[in-house]
Amino acid sequence: MLHEQQALHFKCTGCGKCCTGCEDHYIALSQTEAERIRQHLGVSRQWFKRRYVMHLTRNILTARMQEGRCTFLDKNGQCKIYRLRPVQCRTYPYWPEILESKKAWNNEAKHCEGINVGAIVPLKEIKRKLAQQLRSEEDETL
Repeated sequence: MLHEQQALHFKCTGCGKCCTGCEDHYIALSQTEAERIRQHLGVSRQWFKRRYVMHLTRNILTARMQEGRCTFLDKNGQCKIYRLRPVQCRTYPYWPEILESKKAWNNEAKHCEGINVGAIVPLKEIKRKLAQQLRSEEDETL
């Protein structure tokens, strides 16, 4: 993987572009993450399900995307639940498909202004976030 071959630079700029995408993009939520977010927002379970989430499969929830934007983005493109954001969001851009090659990393940089910017990210941090993302993906498939 790329992070084992070269140092990577990344600095989140808070632009919110990683929270937007095409119709096939989704943001996975565990039941625990969804409940924490619901409590933070102070809404009923019914309202939360209707307004903020949908089922990708019977057991996997996703944040609802509205016109290609995560439902948790405010009108300025800032995350309303940043402190409670899901694993998928906390581990970006250290996902297996992005770290698989220099080409994949640079392709992602076309959509993320923080990739290849800033200080070198410590290898230990990248490995920790990658492991976290892989664990969450395994949990989705159970």
